[in-house]
Amino acid sequence: MPRIQLLSTRLANQIAAGEVVERPASVVKELLENSLDAGAGRIEIDVDAGGAKRIRIRDNGVGIDVDDLPLALSRHATSKIVELADLEAVATLGFRGEALASIASVSRLEILTNTGDSGPGWRARGEGRDMAVDVDQVQHPRGTTVEVRDLFFNTPARRRFLRSEKTEFGRIEDVVRKLALSHFEVSFVLRHNGKLVHDFRAARSRVEQERRVAMVCGATFMENALYIELERSGMKLWGWIAQPTFSRSQADLQYFFVNGRTIRDKVVVHAVRQAYQDVLYQGRHPAYVLFFDIDPTEVDVNVHPTKHEVRFRESRQVHDFLFSATHRAVADMRPADGMAPARLTTVSQLQAPQPVQESMRGLVGGGGYASAGSRPTTGSALGQMDVYRNLHQPAATASAPRIGDARADDEDIPPLGFAIAQLKGIYILAENAAGLVLVDMHAAHERITYERLKAAFAETRLASQPLLVPETLAVSEREADAVEEYQALFSQLGFVLQRAGPETLVVREMPSLLRGSDVTQLVRDVIADLIAQGASQRIEAHQNELLSTMACHGSVRANRRLTVPEMNALLRDMEETERSGQCNHGRPTWVQMPLTELDNLFLRGR
Repeated sequence: MPRIQLLSTRLANQIAAGEVVERPASVVKELLENSLDAGAGRIEIDVDAGGAKRIRIRDNGVGIDVDDLPLALSRHATSKIVELADLEAVATLGFRGEALASIASVSRLEILTNTGDSGPGWRARGEGRDMAVDVDQVQHPRGTTVEVRDLFFNTPARRRFLRSEKTEFGRIEDVVRKLALSHFEVSFVLRHNGKLVHDFRAARSRVEQERRVAMVCGATFMENALYIELERSGMKLWGWIAQPTFSRSQADLQYFFVNGRTIRDKVVVHAVRQAYQDVLYQGRHPAYVLFFDIDPTEVDVNVHPTKHEVRFRESRQVHDFLFSATHRAVADMRPADGMAPARLTTVSQLQAPQPVQESMRGLVGGGGYASAGSRPTTGSALGQMDVYRNLHQPAATASAPRIGDARADDEDIPPLGFAIAQLKGIYILAENAAGLVLVDMHAAHERITYERLKAAFAETRLASQPLLVPETLAVSEREADAVEEYQALFSQLGFVLQRAGPETLVVREMPSLLRGSDVTQLVRDVIADLIAQGASQRIEAHQNELLSTMACHGSVRANRRLTVPEMNALLRDMEETERSGQCNHGRPTWVQMPLTELDNLFLRGR
């Protein structure tokens, strides 16, 4: 075994750089965060060869005092924190004091800065084995410029791990996009190889902010997005969430910021995903740009060297707040809100697997349609079939004015308009102020029935059923402790669990609605959720799955002819029903075809 010795300053910094500087995008992120912490209102980013050759960040922030320049390139030197109490309430993006020293150890780094509006500026460069800092006087306007050349020139093994120029610049662009979203008040200019790529101007009004979001996420996202804002118990959530019909095949359009910091957190992802679970097509992902403001003392940002991860002190409280806020917003997306419906192209993109199509279209049967004014009666869980029957009463035979009538002005026309005809016993054709509306009558009625079933069950207590033979589960001590901690929650969910030993549980009762389910696996899944997220929707998900099946089989079928009053009653109920834009399987229930699109089909006006 060799003798123990101190590492040189440069080697220690190069080892630290392995945690902080993974690729050119890591350098850009650290430097941009420094500029933002310095109060910059405009930042220019110039990149050559994907960042491997040169990265230059220029800002108009407060600058660095000449006496502090030598310390700026030293490890663990920072102006962001002084004592432990500061670390427990970090309000800046950077605070570790490692970035500049780590970057300087694997590149040729130069800093030019000026703290005043006039007078000379200063330049600092790290040189030699011990990273001695050379400072000299230069001309420079107020603010700071950091230039990084030949990244990883002295660590060739690291340089070989870099991808193509296009790939590395794409990652830099992603960093700039995220910071442009989280700091609307700052202008960002990004150039690559001398060519302008992005020019994000400062956005202070809502309209300007939405324009920037559209630049980052695409105009189609904004056309399908709803602005939300909710504040409660010292927490605030605001931003934009997309309609379920604007779902993605990948989780590539999900931006979440905590106190202005881009983060990845399983509590956040789970909460938002749960809010969409009842309306998303299978395998799809929601799209959103959300900002979460919370007391800095309630979140630990010192979890990971890259600062991408955080830890909430009250994760369950945060989860419940995020879930309730997004869940309510998704539920309130209705035609009456003026939201853009699914576009016709979406239907072909969301082709259901053959078994689902057969279950939706192949089944035939009756079942009337409930009028807009009917409401389900409530009862115990054992009387679920009585509740179910009461949801399907014959339709009222009220007549509706035609849009062509003089008495039907635009302001009197409902969002989904009035029924004109039925196509192939499957689709309802309706006319509204914008043009033509097409409705999948089974999908729409299925959602209405499903929401009424859920409302009926929500008004009743979740009944328990004793097991003839109690189930014994072997669990870890941590899992058994979690059951004792969340005993009240298990009781509310309809379970009666007892701890029979340090690592043994006994299940004596379970929800009657879920009889026949694998009780041991269900309990294990709920415990796992509670440990990971501090909350669980497993029981509700299982219950909703059964109610969804009931709604599917009880809704109007294909080839069922409806009268015009019945069709209009369905349209009115869609306008009043939560989540009516999607059926229980996440498929769109209606599409809008504006008059302009119809004109284009027939070349009118050309």
